Amino acid sequence: MTANSPRLEWPGRYFDGRTASAQPVRITIGTRGLQIAKPDRVTLWWDYDEVRQTQGAYAGEQVRLERGAPFPEALLVDDAGFLAAIHAIAPERTGFHNPAGRSLRLKLTLLAAVCLPVLAAALYLWGIPAMAEALAGRVPVSWEEQLGRSAVGMLVSPEDRIEDPVCTNVLEGIGDRLLEAVPRQGYRFRYVMKKDRTINAFAAPGGFVVVHSALVGQSGSPEELAGVLAHEMQHVLKRHATKALFRDLSLQVLIAALTGDAGGLDVVLETAGDLGKLRFSRQAETEADLEGLRMLNAARIAPGGMVAFLKSLEKMDLPEGLTYLSTHPRSEDRIRQLERLAAGMEVTQVPLLPEVSWEDVKLRCAPGGTAREDSPGTDTQ
Repeated sequence: MTANSPRLEWPGRYFDGRTASAQPVRITIGTRGLQIAKPDRVTLWWDYDEVRQTQGAYAGEQVRLERGAPFPEALLVDDAGFLAAIHAIAPERTGFHNPAGRSLRLKLTLLAAVCLPVLAAALYLWGIPAMAEALAGRVPVSWEEQLGRSAVGMLVSPEDRIEDPVCTNVLEGIGDRLLEAVPRQGYRFRYVMKKDRTINAFAAPGGFVVVHSALVGQSGSPEELAGVLAHEMQHVLKRHATKALFRDLSLQVLIAALTGDAGGLDVVLETAGDLGKLRFSRQAETEADLEGLRMLNAARIAPGGMVAFLKSLEKMDLPEGLTYLSTHPRSEDRIRQLERLAAGMEVTQVPLLPEVSWEDVKLRCAPGGTAREDSPGTDTQ
């Protein structure tokens, strides 16, 4: 045997499967099997095809080979080099673990330990949002409508709704005017006015827009309220709420939504109330601003109304979390960008609700609401 030749003979212990006592043996490795020499000079032959390995795949673990059933004979070898020698002498016998692969397995394990957090972060930052974006664009509108109806039912109780036809007609009149200039995309918009002293508005999937009475009280003209509605309607048309909700759901629910499966909808409806806590991404808010301004311009409504309303909120000293701006990116840059975009829009404006007294609307729809510092006739140009 040369220095590089595999070792042929190995010490081990033999169990006959009938008693618990072990016999010391000498094991000789062959190309077709193992020759086992017992102390009583009896020699056994184990063909590789009859042998199975049950221990020895991990560092420091004894090698255990078995043959037969239900009470198998067994060989125990302390040195894992025994397995490496079998692979060297009979390389076609792949049923035995090869210790030579342990270093590679360790390296792969360490690599996986390093890569998995990176992959998980990438999936969270890019994979899930991309999947939510793709699937939300294919969800049936009817599915979104059920979700939106459930969400509004949870967030606005019947006793908190203002059912005054003057208020309803104002919201529907402004909404219809805005929708005349854009494709409907299958949505039927529904507007809910909620008795609430916080200045807020939000959109739910499927065409639902909720406006707080205090926000109406803060608006100085129909054009300012139109700016708010245009922004929220764009959240619906761009499916921002649906995408944001999907980012928090399992893949199973996403697929159920895509196929319109009612079972998946049930899971989503259980979390519909969380829509009131959603915060859209800065990209979604910017998109709603830009498309909202375009919507106003296409409807021949003064786009400066959106800017004027936001400026009025900036002047007010209200607690954080109680204004419309607290649910949107609050920054001077945002208002400056809207001013710049609105100034570049050329449109022949048509008065919005000219037959309506806006002060009367606020008295009917926002009794006790916050008073504006500027005059009711604020110029929204």
